[in-house]
Amino acid sequence: MAAFNKFQDYIDQLHRAVHNWGAHTFNLALTNVAPVVGNTVLADITQIAAGNGYVAGGVALTGLTAVEAAGTMTVSANQVVFTAAGGAMATFRYYVLYNATAAAKNLVAFWDHGAAVTLADGDSFTVKFNNASPGTILTAS
Repeated sequence: MAAFNKFQDYIDQLHRAVHNWGAHTFNLALTNVAPVVGNTVLADITQIAAGNGYVAGGVALTGLTAVEAAGTMTVSANQVVFTAAGGAMATFRYYVLYNATAAAKNLVAFWDHGAAVTLADGDSFTVKFNNASPGTILTAS
């Protein structure tokens, strides 16, 4: 299972109303360079090269929901699928969640897949945020 890592600045940004799970667009970008929890914006991340199925900036999450129950917020989305097309996609190991609506493209979290992923032309990779509930991104209480 990919390991979830929250960027340290996320909590500060959340309390300063930078992130709105109900109204903003959140994207998932790919990198093969380990992010550090002190990163704050997408420009701090070295994305994989665009092309062959990967677009710079990654893809927008779909089906995004933020539901509160008994004081716990659960943020979920549809699983993201990356497919190499027209050749091999650049190798990646980490996927990074960021707020695409925020002017600075503020970071939320990243996952370490644990090993490099290489997709040959036509191969796909389905992102699982959480093995027990693949679409659950995070819970906070």
